[in-house]
Amino acid sequence: MKRHAGRYLVFTLLIVALFGIVDGLYIQVKAVAAQYLLKKAWQETVAQQKPVKPWPWADTWPVARLRVERLGIDCIVLAGDSGEVLAFGPGHLSQSAVPATEGNCVLMGHRDTSFSFLKDIVTGDILSLQNVDERERHYEIVSTTVKKSRELFLEETVTPWLTLVTCYPFDTLAMEKDLRFVVFARELKRPGEEISGFS
Repeated sequence: MKRHAGRYLVFTLLIVALFGIVDGLYIQVKAVAAQYLLKKAWQETVAQQKPVKPWPWADTWPVARLRVERLGIDCIVLAGDSGEVLAFGPGHLSQSAVPATEGNCVLMGHRDTSFSFLKDIVTGDILSLQNVDERERHYEIVSTTVKKSRELFLEETVTPWLTLVTCYPFDTLAMEKDLRFVVFARELKRPGEEISGFS
């Protein structure tokens, strides 16, 4: 009897573990598949100069294209920062500046999908951000920090800045729910331009 109970317990634990793995893979596959549809919607949005939803029931649409050449990153940024939006890609905080314009543009993403590359970011890396008007700006990363979510606020700037935010820490199942990894990048206008603080 004990032998059968032990087998059932092992079988049950294996099933639970399998469901956990499948669920984790589903999130990863969904994010990758979504980027294909988002890139198609991005091309149509730029061509038509009006928002094109990536699928009929979507409650968001592409607003920018973010690239980090050194890391091989090329992803589409969506309007909004809700959980539903971030499940498919990085989102634009609507209260912040329009992508690739004056002011501080804030993008948010999940640490294990669209913004997982932030763990490999270093000061001096160059980010490219293109908006639907095909205006493109290049930003140089000047600093990174870890903050509690309640300590974050939207800094108004005259100088074009790009701020990226994701949960922290990376590569762990035990996530601190209120910690955020924040990347600050200032527009790079020409090689060798001195980088200073917010103005």
